[in-house]
Amino acid sequence: MVLSAISEAEVAGSAAVELNDQQTLDVVISQAKRRREAEQEYVKGGREDLAVKERAEAEVLADYLPQQLSAEEIAQLVTDAITQSGAAELGMRGMGKVMGILTPQTKGRADGAAVAAEVKRQLSA
Repeated sequence: MVLSAISEAEVAGSAAVELNDQQTLDVVISQAKRRREAEQEYVKGGREDLAVKERAEAEVLADYLPQQLSAEEIAQLVTDAITQSGAAELGMRGMGKVMGILTPQTKGRADGAAVAAEVKRQLSA
């Protein structure tokens, strides 16, 4: 399925292109996220058999993704980004500035929702 998604990405748009390494990684990240979301939905719907299948596929894709950041590493990156952006005095209004700094650093290495939650926690403290 991932190879199919990569092929689709290569022919999407007005002209076919060969994806570079980052673009290919972006497709794999997207596919892994789809598997995690599908697993959650299947669990909610009581379809554990399908959730197990999605979980197994996500585990295979995880081998192709960069090492995931720990909660402590995310917290430290957020602290550094808040200091760098000067968003501490802005409170929640500074979230956009902080996320702008963090997104390139955490892409593919941490769930965006987890990063955003940590930013909110630190900015509201």
